[in-house]
Amino acid sequence: MIRFGIIGTNFITERFIDAAQRNDDLQITSLYSRTLERAEQFGGKHDIPHVFTDITAMLESGQVDAVYIASPNSFHAEQAILCMNHGKHVLCEKPLASNVTEVTAMIEAAKQNNVTLMEAMKSTMMPNHIAIHDNLYRIGQVRRYFANYGQYSSRYDAYKEGNIQNAFKPEFSNGALMDLGVYCLYPLAVMFGRPNEVKATGVMLESGVDGEGSIILSYDEMDAVVMYSKITDSSLPSEIQGELGSVRIDKISEPQQITITYRGGYEEEINVSQSEPPMYYEIREFLNLIIEGRQQSSINSWEHSLITFEIMDEARRQLGLIFPADSK
Repeated sequence: MIRFGIIGTNFITERFIDAAQRNDDLQITSLYSRTLERAEQFGGKHDIPHVFTDITAMLESGQVDAVYIASPNSFHAEQAILCMNHGKHVLCEKPLASNVTEVTAMIEAAKQNNVTLMEAMKSTMMPNHIAIHDNLYRIGQVRRYFANYGQYSSRYDAYKEGNIQNAFKPEFSNGALMDLGVYCLYPLAVMFGRPNEVKATGVMLESGVDGEGSIILSYDEMDAVVMYSKITDSSLPSEIQGELGSVRIDKISEPQQITITYRGGYEEEINVSQSEPPMYYEIREFLNLIIEGRQQSSINSWEHSLITFEIMDEARRQLGLIFPADSK
């Protein structure tokens, strides 16, 4: 049984707990929150026996083998490295850190402490993403990858009224690229690797983060177009286009309906059963890594996280999107 500590008490943590309870190899024993009141309230709701307001105390309690981190993005690297330096395996929410420098430091900490580190990118661990990857050969030579994720933020109305919440604050390494664009870029890195060139445009908000953006990426024999937004909705699916047909993906962040349309119009559905909650599959992968003594996933690998952050760092450079974490 792998004993988990949790850092963070938000809606993502709620989803993690729901998915985690479906894995027999996992037990949530501990919870960290900045305030005791919040720790006790959240811990009591989910029957978590040990609550802490000090991360080091949790790590030294003897109750934790691995940690799930769901704090604001700007805290990921520091907290993950602290956990790994205490010999704990780390499953860290996407985006893994603020920039490629932090990701590199996290990987080095994993190597030095011989622990498992994985970015909690749920979509690439879902069976339908694997179905996409396994069936790409059916569309022949791939020429274009198009990924789209536009979701009007529930916090944007408050932002327009002058109430700027964490989702739109650069000090937390937030914004549309970090929150939604990463869902478009990570599968690209997994399937096609490192691009030759990145060109980015977007809309910057007065708070200092991006509200929406577009990225064009070039490869030797294909290109990629990525669009993302927190200030508009979009119903467009994503698509991978090949010389023999195309793969249509209903939702890049949680692929459910996957359809190949061959030249000539014949369609074939290749989606598979996904009976578990979306986060179940990333948790199952992480548990298997620990059980098997592996430090990284072959899908949500360190290299794929690095490639994704190289792209995002370059896109941010072109947008003029700067986080306080960049100067550390």
